[in-house]
Order: sequence, then C-alpha cells, then structure tokens
Amino acid sequence: MNTVLLSFDTEEFDVPKEHGVDFSLDEGINVSVEGTNIILDVLKDTGVVATFFCTGNFIRNAPDVVKRLLNEGHELACHGVDHWKPQKTDFRESKKIAEEFLQSTTLRLQDKVYGYRQPRMFAVSDNEIARAGYMYNSSLNPAFIPGRYMHLTTPRICFMKEGVLQIPASVTPLFRIPLFWLSLHNFPEPLYYILVKRTMNHDGHFVTYFHPWEFVELKLHPEWKMPFIIKNHSGKKMAERLRRLIRKLKADGCEFSNYRSFAEKKIVELQ
Repeated sequence: MNTVLLSFDTEEFDVPKEHGVDFSLDEGINVSVEGTNIILDVLKDTGVVATFFCTGNFIRNAPDVVKRLLNEGHELACHGVDHWKPQKTDFRESKKIAEEFLQSTTLRLQDKVYGYRQPRMFAVSDNEIARAGYMYNSSLNPAFIPGRYMHLTTPRICFMKEGVLQIPASVTPLFRIPLFWLSLHNFPEPLYYILVKRTMNHDGHFVTYFHPWEFVELKLHPEWKMPFIIKNHSGKKMAERLRRLIRKLKADGCEFSNYRSFAEKKIVELQ
C-alpha cells in the first residue's frame, strides 16, 4: 500500500519581507493562525493525519492552535525558531521550545519531538541533527529550482545519514519535477495527480508540504506584493484543491501517515 506523508511548514508568514514589505511578527502569526485552522478543518473533514513542522515563534505565539493540532491527532515537529532569521542553534533551541510546550500541556498526546525541517528547506548539519536526538530530518528538496535548490545528484528517496532518517520531498523520477506546494497551486489538477501517482507507484510513498498562509486569500492583499505563482489558487481554492487531492488518494487506497510513524518503519527496513 502506498503511503502519503502530508506536512505543513507552520511558520510566521514572512514572504512579504522577501519583496521589501515591512511585516511584523504579530501580522505573520495572525495570517498563519488563520491558515492553520483552515488546514485543520480540511484534515478533519477528510479524516487524515499530517505532520506540522512548527517554528518556535509559532509555538510561543499560537499555543491554542498547536494544542488543537495535537488534540486532533497530528504530529508536532520542529522548523527552526525564527523563520526569517535562521541560526545555527535553531535545531536544538526549537526542539527545546517544542518539548517544553508538550510537557506544559495536559494533553500528553506526544512525548517528545522526533523530526526537523530547516526553514526554506536549506541545508542543515547532519551531525548536529543527530547529536540533538532527532529520529528524522526532512530538509531536502531534491529538485533543480534556479536560485533555490541545486540538488540534481542528491538521493530522491529516503536514506540514512549519521543515524538519522532523511526524508526528501517527492520529485518525479524523470526530470525531478517538484511536487510540493507551488506545483499544486499552478499545475492543472489532473496533471499534478498523474505525476503524484506515477511518483508514488515508483517510490512507494509520496512526501509533500504546504504552508498555512497559502490557504489565506492572498489576492485580497496587493500590499503584500506576492508573485502571481504564489497567489494563484490561494485561499478557498487551495483548500478545495487539497481536499480533492486527499479524497482522490484515499479513493485509490493510499494510507496517510505522520512522519514519525513512517520513519519508525522505514528505519527498520533500511537497517
């Protein structure tokens, strides 16, 4: 049975800063809180689980939403501390923030944090990730995207490094077409679904990621100066695209897993 690993990089919205717009942390948190609640509604409606890679800023400033995702059966993982200003110590500090949060809640639905993803999926020290005690690292997009990723020779599928399972985002076997958030925004849905199915049938699993702010009506905010490829099919349209994708994959018999459960099984297979 093919496995779908659905994840959300749950950070404070900071994309306007990339385009010269002054944007506060509070504004960024508010946008991401709105988007995360929309995502959680879609996941609840479709009955699937996912992993939320949260920044320390988001955990500290949106505790009610983090509690909601835990209470609804999703996994909390780490995504650095401040998304706009990554630091070398973020993988340790974000783990500390997340695990202190888990210990402070009465939910006790998750004992500790097992996974990490670097902001913008940039490189992170494999040795330091291992020393920090993570089970898996999902910071690799093995695609060629000029100005962002130059990963034509990196592994496409899961592999072990420094005792940590590396879980790359899915790209197609041929030409390494990325199947991440921008693709679902801009590809015709039938084409995107064909690429996903062919990749999953080849690899046995499908790894993808989105962001909460994609599910907010970005076109209503020209002052944020967002590029068309990001605004395209954002908000309600993106929520419906995600809902339709999940339902198609479920209808095809795919199982949805959080990253931790998948990693536990995959590590055994690779040993």
